[in-house]
Amino acid sequence: MSQRKHHIVHEPWRRLGLALLLFGIGGVALELLLLEHFEDPWQWAPIALLTVGFASSGILWIRPGPATIRVHQALMGAYLIVGALGVYLHLRANLEFELELRPSMAGMELVMESFKGAMPALAPAAMVQLGLLGLLVSYRHPARQRLENLPLTNLEN
Repeated sequence: MSQRKHHIVHEPWRRLGLALLLFGIGGVALELLLLEHFEDPWQWAPIALLTVGFASSGILWIRPGPATIRVHQALMGAYLIVGALGVYLHLRANLEFELELRPSMAGMELVMESFKGAMPALAPAAMVQLGLLGLLVSYRHPARQRLENLPLTNLEN
């Protein structure tokens, strides 16, 4: 049995996780496009990253290899950063809006109103969730192990 068939047979969770990742990336990207989430460059960042991540996940599905896995892991790390940054930006926008409406608001009331504001404060955390799923799918991937198990060649000859 080839190594490709071997890892598909013995690791169906990885294929299911990758399918779920592709579905999630497509859904979040579609949502952002429908919401016209492209008014400024900051809003383009998740759309661009989702597009590249979808392509990377598709390549990982079709032809997993050590380089593909490394690129995929780097992109999923970027999802974590962009998701956290998005939560911060959404909260900051809501905070500024709430303070414009009621400058005297402070403390826990301000925090709660910022979370419930016009910008969905926790929506960008979906990128974090997708990034974690992508990292899980690529964790100890068999295609990466194949390269690490190859014998070293003598480069001096």
